[in-house]
Amino acid sequence: MSEASSGTAAGGLVKNGAEHVASVRDGRAVFLDGERVADVSTHPAYRHAVESAGVLYDYQAHSDNLERMTFDVGGGRRINRAWQFPRSYEDLVERRKALVEWAELSCGYLGRSPDHVASSMCGMMMGIEVFENYDVKRAQAFRDWFDYACKNDLFLTYVINNVQGDRSKAFGSQGKGAEDMVARIVDEDASGITIRGAKLFATSAIMANELFVGSGQPLRPGEEHLAFSCALPMGTKGLKMLSRKSFEAHAVSEYDNPLAYRYDENDALVFFDDVKVPWERVFLLRNTDMCRAQLHDTPAHIYQNYQAQIRLSVKLRFLVGLARGIAQTIGTINFPPVVETLGKLASQAALIEGMVFGMEAGGAMRGEYFLPNKHLLYAAQVQSQEMYPQIISTIRELAGGALLMLPSSVRDFANPELADIISLTQISPAMSGEQRVKMLKMTWDAVGSEFASRHLQYEMFYAGAQFVTRGHSYRTYDWDRASGLADRLASKYRLPEFGN
Repeated sequence: MSEASSGTAAGGLVKNGAEHVASVRDGRAVFLDGERVADVSTHPAYRHAVESAGVLYDYQAHSDNLERMTFDVGGGRRINRAWQFPRSYEDLVERRKALVEWAELSCGYLGRSPDHVASSMCGMMMGIEVFENYDVKRAQAFRDWFDYACKNDLFLTYVINNVQGDRSKAFGSQGKGAEDMVARIVDEDASGITIRGAKLFATSAIMANELFVGSGQPLRPGEEHLAFSCALPMGTKGLKMLSRKSFEAHAVSEYDNPLAYRYDENDALVFFDDVKVPWERVFLLRNTDMCRAQLHDTPAHIYQNYQAQIRLSVKLRFLVGLARGIAQTIGTINFPPVVETLGKLASQAALIEGMVFGMEAGGAMRGEYFLPNKHLLYAAQVQSQEMYPQIISTIRELAGGALLMLPSSVRDFANPELADIISLTQISPAMSGEQRVKMLKMTWDAVGSEFASRHLQYEMFYAGAQFVTRGHSYRTYDWDRASGLADRLASKYRLPEFGN
């Protein structure tokens, strides 16, 4: 039993959906369209996303799923397997299967579901010696908070990016008037630190329980005031979330926008308006290298991105299924070029899934814990960043003009005259006109809507720009082994002797 699987927790056997939905009614300060949102669980911009988060917990709490989705932490309490520390290849596979089941509930569209940041925090705990070598007190603060978070099966999100500002300048050198652009330490006393400024990107913060604050971007000497990490409940005084446009709020209906209607996890800028963080919630302080080390010298970065590739493999499977559904819907399924295209799409989806399997099979022990193969992980990120836009573009090509000739909304079916015209014009060899429209509406929400555009941008950049992921791939590849093949071959022959 790992550190994450000891102790007891209050409450029932396992966290369920009703408990989670109730937990977000904490007075959190969310702002949308110039106004503060009173309750994200009932607001038209967020209620279905919050409900979708609740569905995850209801799924794990169902008696048929309990053993697969959760594990025992003692005292009659069970928590999601995302918190489980794998001690073997078999443990890692068991954990991955549970994460796949969660991802399937949203077809992979909840990019920052609860298992994402939980995976990152587990990685930090697996490397707790990095914190201990830095500062024993800060290490204990992280241990205690992690213990609380995992035993209560909290939905965590994080903000580890700084506001872009002027990219030609350092974060701490943006000029006069920009002092509060990036979250910084403005005070420190016996009770804790005070931070002021902004952080990005608080994906799923609207429906999460707590926020981990850190820095995933390099900081320079002189930027120690930007170097800290901590954790805060979403309802903390002074913590303000500026929501981006809600695609859920603009979804016409579930029939018209089935993905945006349920799975718009939202993104927000978080502004810390002189937020007081008690010392028991501060994990590092004024150490720029430790900001890097907590992610990269521990397994945190590996585990958070391993989860992301598991989730993406499900999303790609869904998209490839949509592609085949389009071909069946419009009657091109037996066209040789279409079969060829579908075959390529299937190979692309299988490539990522296969690389996930490879990460596990090629994994190794780090102390007492089993880690996925980090180079295969970063290689998969490089491939998926390029592949996702290609897959979206290919699906659009397969659909052609079919996506442009759809009824304006589900309400058209309520008009008998329009319904007759729809039945006459939405012809499909595989289904009714209503089913055809439904399939194509779903496809548009996945590849062409504003919601779809956000997901395209997310999949291309959530792990950093391409030069970042390619850099990780370069850094973790076994170059000695690769170069050794050429060196050994070259050593077997030499320049021949030439006579005069």
